[in-house]
Amino acid sequence: MSLKSLDPRVTRLNLPEGKVPAMEPKPELDQFETYEVFHQKKEGAAYTYVGPVHAPNEDVAFLFAKEQYSRRFPCVGLWIVRTENIQVTPYVGDQENVYDMIRVQEPAEQSAQPEPYEIFHLKKRGKAHTHAGRVMATSYQEALQEAKTAFGEKAPVVNVWVVKSKDVLQSAEEDKDMWATIPEKKYREAIAYKVMDKITKYKEENKTTAP
Repeated sequence: MSLKSLDPRVTRLNLPEGKVPAMEPKPELDQFETYEVFHQKKEGAAYTYVGPVHAPNEDVAFLFAKEQYSRRFPCVGLWIVRTENIQVTPYVGDQENVYDMIRVQEPAEQSAQPEPYEIFHLKKRGKAHTHAGRVMATSYQEALQEAKTAFGEKAPVVNVWVVKSKDVLQSAEEDKDMWATIPEKKYREAIAYKVMDKITKYKEENKTTAP
């Protein structure tokens, strides 16, 4: 079973497996790229997928995600991943386990050093992907195989997302004050968050002067 990109802009290119054809430089996008957002409700809880945002870069994606997905319910942390950096398995039925489609193979000799990958499970269609854990591997495919060994008994799993840990932008400990409202505010209005300081700073740094 092979993985494919979550980003439809990548999958519809129909690139031959194992081959990367020569390509012309990509023209400037007429819209922002997409990022996928994972949300942690409370300390110690697993990160759960909540939806996408469009943004010019990771930092702004983080701010947009915070404003869109954490204002109406409790949140203590966010993970942001470019859509194109998420590899996904095929879907199976709700009573099946996608890991049953994976054949565990003897590891081949690798010159590359293993690195951490984050694994997300979808337990039922219509629900959200939830972080299952981390594995060490030298490729997405090997990470999926390691995930089967580590998490394959957690059936049913109808779909798996695999992400390199280095591609995950995680909210830091010092970012936790972004979810603290000003004491006199009764409602979680955007202006009541310290994150507005970061938004204002970004606007000032990227302000263009009209001729």
